[in-house]
Amino acid sequence: MSPIEILDYRPEWRHYFEQFNKAWLEEYFSVEPIDRWVLENPEEAILKGGGQILFARLEGRIIGAVALQYNQDGALELIKMAVDKPYRGQGAGTKLCRAAIRKAAEMGATKLILYSQTKLPAAIAVYRKLGFREIPLEANDFSYERANIKMELELEAVRRTG
Repeated sequence: MSPIEILDYRPEWRHYFEQFNKAWLEEYFSVEPIDRWVLENPEEAILKGGGQILFARLEGRIIGAVALQYNQDGALELIKMAVDKPYRGQGAGTKLCRAAIRKAAEMGATKLILYSQTKLPAAIAVYRKLGFREIPLEANDFSYERANIKMELELEAVRRTG
């Protein structure tokens, strides 16, 4: 099997970003109005504000995506990471997350945050393995009903090690 490649956003791949994320949300939770808007309008919701979207490709097929979005505090937030169901468990999610961490450091962010759900222990374990630590949720942190954990990664060490 060829290695998984991580590639920058291309407009012709935007439907994968929407498709994979909606399928994942419908499987585990529900698609909230904010999800629908971000997934259907990634150029406006993410890219226009300086964010990034990365894709995972295996043997010529797009199999996953992740985004980095500036939040209201100016921090970068890791959002909308999803892998097409037949390709889960092959390391694409971890590879996407690592690439997003590197990209966030390249973008000059001092920290990367994410919101998740503790009923997803495999995802939480990956985040912890990559250096994220749990921080308190605050009252203004509830953009998504499903989020019950907030995690943060300081990026200074990432920048030093490359």
